[in-house]
Amino acid sequence: MNCYQIMAVRIADRGKSAVEVQRILTEYGCSIMTRLGLHDQSTPGTCSPSGLLVLQLCCDAEISKELEKKLSALEGVKAKLADLSD
Repeated sequence: MNCYQIMAVRIADRGKSAVEVQRILTEYGCSIMTRLGLHDQSTPGTCSPSGLLVLQLCCDAEISKELEKKLSALEGVKAKLADLSD
């Protein structure tokens, strides 16, 4: 099991994609050790339509690649995996 994997997920339209992204993240919930959600809040009291998720994964490489592929298959969602293990 590799816990030195970081995945960045860019969501272009959170209103359109958030439900499906959340469903996929829930499916892989046991492999996600840390989740950080970022969005631009340039106007107080409003949310940006785009966002960025940073995930720390703790799982086998096959599982993290599968998660990356499923997220990237969604319209307006781009996922990139960085494996920092030796």
